Amino acid sequence: MSDLNKLTLVESLLGIKQKKFNPKEIFSDCLKRIKDIDKKIFSFVTTNNLPMSGIPFAVKDVLSTKGLKTTASSKILDNYIPPFDATVVEKLKKAGSAVIGKTNCDAFAFGASTENSGFGPTKNPWDLTRVAGGSSGGSAAAVAADECIFALGTDTGGSIRQPASFCGISGLKPTYGVCSRYGLLAMASSLDCPGPMGKTVEDCEVIFNLMRGEDEKDATTKTGSHKDPPLLKLRRTTVGLPKEFFSDGIDNEVKDSVKEAAKLLEKNGIFFEEVSLPHTEFCVPVYYVIVSSEISSNMARYTGVRFGHERKLFEEEVKRRIMLGTYSLSAGYFDEFYLKASKVRRLILDDYQKAFKKVDLLLGPVLPNVAFKIGEKTSDPLKMYLEDILTTGANLAGIPGLALPCGFSGENLPVGMQILGPHFSENLIFDLGKKYQSLTDWHKKRPNI
Repeated sequence: MSDLNKLTLVESLLGIKQKKFNPKEIFSDCLKRIKDIDKKIFSFVTTNNLPMSGIPFAVKDVLSTKGLKTTASSKILDNYIPPFDATVVEKLKKAGSAVIGKTNCDAFAFGASTENSGFGPTKNPWDLTRVAGGSSGGSAAAVAADECIFALGTDTGGSIRQPASFCGISGLKPTYGVCSRYGLLAMASSLDCPGPMGKTVEDCEVIFNLMRGEDEKDATTKTGSHKDPPLLKLRRTTVGLPKEFFSDGIDNEVKDSVKEAAKLLEKNGIFFEEVSLPHTEFCVPVYYVIVSSEISSNMARYTGVRFGHERKLFEEEVKRRIMLGTYSLSAGYFDEFYLKASKVRRLILDDYQKAFKKVDLLLGPVLPNVAFKIGEKTSDPLKMYLEDILTTGANLAGIPGLALPCGFSGENLPVGMQILGPHFSENLIFDLGKKYQSLTDWHKKRPNI
């Protein structure tokens, strides 16, 4: 059997069970695919060129991999080889998967396009002149281009959902604390979430159930309530459409695709009603004050003494965020910026909690637009930051969110939607996502590269 790299995770597991092929054959086909096309899109910064007996998955370069270089896509760590695996990586390896390589990202995950990578941007497999998204752009592109069976990313302000949307794949930001952060090169400790990126929602569900769980090495992990899936067919499910997610600033093609998805689900037994998240407009400024403040603290470890090179090799966006965070935390400005942002963060959480008293889940666009041109927003950091307007709220509130494809623009670029739910509602989110993918075939489309 050829082209095993095109399989979904569920198809791979079934084929192995039926002894149609073995994991090493899948790994070899994925390596061949990387060799053939990765010079065009640059998904990987490091590859494991020795065929392994495990289902091949790619790992964002901010998650530690034992014996395999982990650079955070920054020149300051271009020679760092961890002596241990991140917990989520270790769990997947124990379950029978094997790391095929480390994927490109914005340096230390600071960005929304991979253009801040110290090694160059990842290109979108659907249009090589456009970004793959960020910061988990390499992981998203690798999955979309069939260079691996699935991938891991991290989501601090949308960094799984945004590139998943741009590349036409599925990706989950879990409830904060459900997946261990041990072995993750921290960006913002109160926001970072490792999560799965796959070709289908069903794949993401399988990966998530292997990744999740308490970890004695990460005191913030929690089990939550994931035991009994609240199946849609057993209950009346009401989904909210936040009016702020469909405002004038959202591209019409994006809005129309998400609204069509809602109509299709409504025809198939899901109820919808409009809700409001009134503090949405404050999500970006609150997020960037909090995230930059935590970055300024976490980046203090990179002194060039224990590992890595001198700080002069930090990328520009890394320097910018360290300076913004240090300023926000400095004497005389802490109350004005960080403390105030923390208070508004609570109001944002309250918005979601009030909405979930009325509805079970929320549905809306992931982004205001489809993938933009490489270089289009690099000269204006504020314009780039505004890409996160619809994603950062979930991180600030700590709730789960799933991105999945729901259409294409007139330029044949993927459009994504996101399903958001209360804390620990991943099972219900997966259920709605799988229902939608059973009714459509957007997730089956692949770029011609």
